[in-house]
Amino acid sequence: MIAFISGGARSGKSTHAEALARRWQAERGGARYYLATARSGGDEWQARIGRHRQVRGEGWITLEEPVDLIAALERVAPGSTLLLDCLTLWASQLLYASEYAGELDEARGIAMLERLLAEARQRDVALVIVSNDVNEGMPPEDAEVWRYLAFLQRAHRLVAQEADEVIQVMAGLPQVWKRRGEERS
Repeated sequence: MIAFISGGARSGKSTHAEALARRWQAERGGARYYLATARSGGDEWQARIGRHRQVRGEGWITLEEPVDLIAALERVAPGSTLLLDCLTLWASQLLYASEYAGELDEARGIAMLERLLAEARQRDVALVIVSNDVNEGMPPEDAEVWRYLAFLQRAHRLVAQEADEVIQVMAGLPQVWKRRGEERS
């Protein structure tokens, strides 16, 4: 099972994703993992990470991997549930982190994401992917911002196409856009 959950900043998407991951794990058994793609630098980030862990509660195995999603998936036991939070930070680090400069490009990023989705299914890992809706306004004039948004939207389309569930959260309210077995009119 794969779910894609998106929404604006502070929309409630992570809370909804965590609840879905808990439900899937309770139904399926196995362990429950949280894959953090944020880098834990600086006091502000440390405080924010601490608050997120406290709100999330116990029962999560936390993996921290800003870019290499496959390496993180390899640490997840088959039959488990994995929450990836978030695709937005992963995309920015893939494209702009200095240690990956020239090594990873958009095509390799999409290939990594395709492999993550395929291997999660193959290993029976229920995967919940969170991302931000970041281009709801006018197209940006800055070429690098446009490049980032275009890459992120390409990643969103891929995940949404492959996902069993696609949910957008606005003001804490989930809107289901896709659910396998249910046809929308």
